[in-house]
Amino acid sequence: MAFEQNRLQATAQASGLDASQGLAGAVRRNRVLRNTYWLLALSMVPTVLGAWIGVQSGFSFFAGSPFVGLLVFLGVAFGFFFAIERFKNSGVGVALLLGFTFFMGLMLSRLVGAVLGFSNGASLVMTAFGGTAAIFAVMASVASVSKRDFTGMGKWLFIGFMVVFVAAIANIWLQMPALTLTISTLAVLIFSAFILYDLQRVVNGGETNYVTATLSVYLSIYNVFANLLMLLGVLGGERD
Repeated sequence: MAFEQNRLQATAQASGLDASQGLAGAVRRNRVLRNTYWLLALSMVPTVLGAWIGVQSGFSFFAGSPFVGLLVFLGVAFGFFFAIERFKNSGVGVALLLGFTFFMGLMLSRLVGAVLGFSNGASLVMTAFGGTAAIFAVMASVASVSKRDFTGMGKWLFIGFMVVFVAAIANIWLQMPALTLTISTLAVLIFSAFILYDLQRVVNGGETNYVTATLSVYLSIYNVFANLLMLLGVLGGERD
């Protein structure tokens, strides 16, 4: 009888410990997700600022030599990635992330400026923004409530990204409108799925640092918006 009581007590203690650990894990995951959303919202401020400054100043990043511009862009971007990863557990990482989003805003300014050159340009920009917000809301909701595990998509999404990336580089020289539309359409689909994939990793505890989580989701949102804007500009841009 004493042995049975001890066993029941040990089981109860273990169950209580598991419940406590599960609660602590849920609290930690919710904190990372909440901080990710807050930092993601904050990151839009320097992005918009960078895009506005770029449009107003006529910012051009090696416009006469797109390939050199691509190499310099990749060098700067990967420099930011390395530094953000290095300092992701401190306020320096947050500052670097915000600096990176300002840089990405500058890089977006040529596309935004070109679209604003249409008579309905402002409407197209707002439509792209609204579409991006809607995609994010849907993917965030699915990531939070769905019981399905989407982590298996990671490998296929990376392969899809590499195909789109290589095609985009090739199109620097080919300049094929049909290929541009195809690349942008695939990019919207792939990066929309990346939003779902990255957010579910946070929800499930696979990503525990909100700075790196924000960087991943930000890049997907940025690419969804840029490619939506490209599609709208090509298909719906109106000249006076």
